[in-house]
Amino acid sequence: MKKILLLSVISLFVSVAFAQTEKAIYYSVSFANAAHHEAEIVMTIPQAPGHAFLVRVSRSSAGRYATHEFGKNIYNVNAVGVDGKAIPLKQTEGDVYEVSADHPETVIIHYTLFANWTDGTYASIDPSHAHLNMPAAFMWVPGLENRPVRFEFNDLDKYGWKVATQLKHEGENVYSAPGLQYMMDSPTELSKFNETSWDVVNTDGKKEKINLTVHSDDAQPVIDNFGKMVQKMVLEEKAVFGELPAYDFGEYTFLDDVYPTTSGDGMEHRNSTCIVQPIDKVQGNEVRLLSTFAHEYFHSWNVKRIRPKSLEPFNFEHANISSELWFAEGFTQYYGEMLLVRSGFHTIDEYTHTIGGLVNSVLNTPAAAKYPPTQMSRYAVFADAGVSIDPNNDNNVFTSYYFYGGATALALDLRLRSEFNLTLDDYMRTVWLDRGKIMKPYTVPDLQSDLAKVTKNPKFAADFFNRYIYGVEKNNYEALLAKAGLILRKAQPGKAWAGSLTGGGRRGRSGQARTSGEEGVPILTSTVIGTPVYKAGLDAGDVILKADGKEIKDEQGFIDIVAAKNIGDKVTVSYKNRTGAHEATVTLEENPTLEVVTYEKAGKELTKDQQAFRTNWLSSKIQ
Repeated sequence: MKKILLLSVISLFVSVAFAQTEKAIYYSVSFANAAHHEAEIVMTIPQAPGHAFLVRVSRSSAGRYATHEFGKNIYNVNAVGVDGKAIPLKQTEGDVYEVSADHPETVIIHYTLFANWTDGTYASIDPSHAHLNMPAAFMWVPGLENRPVRFEFNDLDKYGWKVATQLKHEGENVYSAPGLQYMMDSPTELSKFNETSWDVVNTDGKKEKINLTVHSDDAQPVIDNFGKMVQKMVLEEKAVFGELPAYDFGEYTFLDDVYPTTSGDGMEHRNSTCIVQPIDKVQGNEVRLLSTFAHEYFHSWNVKRIRPKSLEPFNFEHANISSELWFAEGFTQYYGEMLLVRSGFHTIDEYTHTIGGLVNSVLNTPAAAKYPPTQMSRYAVFADAGVSIDPNNDNNVFTSYYFYGGATALALDLRLRSEFNLTLDDYMRTVWLDRGKIMKPYTVPDLQSDLAKVTKNPKFAADFFNRYIYGVEKNNYEALLAKAGLILRKAQPGKAWAGSLTGGGRRGRSGQARTSGEEGVPILTSTVIGTPVYKAGLDAGDVILKADGKEIKDEQGFIDIVAAKNIGDKVTVSYKNRTGAHEATVTLEENPTLEVVTYEKAGKELTKDQQAFRTNWLSSKIQ
């Protein structure tokens, strides 16, 4: 190990000469211990600050809004000079180190990175690949954020790896970034990936190259075919804005990692996206996988260039709070799914399930009734893959800004079409031209101003934002959807319902394990405000033993008992908790869950106006 590190340092200095002339920070990355998920990283800092300075690990990651403990996987940290003489280094925080004032002009930091989590935020290393999200892997110097950065990736031949990244290729195995913000926004995949590429002629006549790289167990023809599907989606998204962004270095790269043990994720970046999908292969799953591709690619306009002022510049030392995620993520959520209909990959009947989910998120969740989209956006610092381990009350205090914003986008699109003979595409193009294309970060009032501009109706824009963005009022989805020949109705009319015992909030570690042979069904998360089980006083920590006199072994048993009852019936529930044994009476109600179906599926005749409205909304816009 020491010999390998020494050789790495020696080879490093061959390149340090040009690095020093422009003060570039230089990283050399080696993978001798990849089988045990480790990399050895050498960070060279030429013309180091002439005083004591800090070297640190990030606590947040581009595209993520909560904090993360990346520092826990970086160890064996030490500092030396060019002559190999040790430099005093003090760990002042878990992820922060101080280099003493008594240091030479060039400081070299060595450390080991452990990486074994493949997703859009963390890093993973094994003999098959090195999946590097930069904030999780690379230390940096506060105060030197504007220094250019260079990477040397070693051991590529040893493992047969290629490099996929939005970093600029300088030659051989060296890549660069103009500064810290771009570096941290540049995930890099080293593996034996398959690749397919194509050119898109942009509106200005220039070609933008799109690369699809896929690390999976698929053959090249599968990836070539999938690339043709992605290309169709790309062109449909281009049609929304009228042009592609001018990608740095003229390229955009999809970094796709497909394997059953990965953690599913998608993370947008300026000229690339990191997509991780926990399935066995691309083959046979192409359409299913496109949803993440459509969402993340739309971000190359919306959030990476149409940029909230609250995220500019991104702070890598703590959580980044934003009131605009209902637009940045939510409107992207709406378009990502809707554009798959325009692209011909989803049918209208498939899309109605998506619409139903959006509408339920705003009409049937306690948080949406109390909190506006702006406030739910700010909750991202806790909800976006946050690192807390204790249970929370998400079931009652949080509605995803993805779906809240998606439902808001749906309503605005349908209203623009019916009230102004405009579309949400018109609005997005206005925001793109006024904000994104010229990289002018926006605020929520700016978005209202652009809506006033496109509608030529400041009163409408102010009313919409006051009621639905700053406020908690809800659009009339039933009337809006009817214009496209879609019916919003109860999904289970007349059916008894008690609410969920194990609903979707984050449990925390305390609720994850059960002893073998434990009786009853434990309630692991907060029950939902307004549901019959909540009204009966049942909540997390209670263990359901019987319902209607029958033993309950799982939630399905409880559901079956409720299904045999009528609305208004009372079910006696026996349960226990730390205060002893108890009984509660659950009064059943009608299930409030909504669904969306087409007029045709409901046996109703579609009018010509409804057909025209639907066609204009969901048909391809590729010219």
